[in-house]
Formats: sequence, structure tokens, C-alpha cells
Amino acid sequence: MTLTDVRRAAGRIRWYVRELTGESAYDRYVAHARSHDPGAPVMTRRDFERSRTDAREADPREGFRCC
Repeated sequence: MTLTDVRRAAGRIRWYVRELTGESAYDRYVAHARSHDPGAPVMTRRDFERSRTDAREADPREGFRCC
């Protein structure tokens, strides 16, 4: 296995973990917001995560959060 193969595998693992944990959701949001309205303000990561959490907890299909 060459160094290029190791880097390629590490990149794929990194991509998978970011997708699995939802970390890449903010990056997708920023790209979408900037492409649709470049002059509009973009939420900070903290505001984005708060908004995402509030939306998830408000959805009755997701159940409720007890803790």
C-alpha cells in the first residue's frame, strides 16, 4: 500500500465519520446559503446547531427528549 492509498483511505474514513456524526451538515448549509443569496448573513455554527436541535425536538415524529 502506497502513501497515496493511505491518504485516500484516510480521506474516505474522514468523510464517512463527518457524515455519520452530522458534522458536515453545517458545511452544506453554508454552501447552500452562499450560493442562493450571497449577500445574506449566514448563521454561526452555534446558531445553526441550536436551530437544528430545536427543529428536531419540535418534531413529534422524533419522540421526546427526557434528559
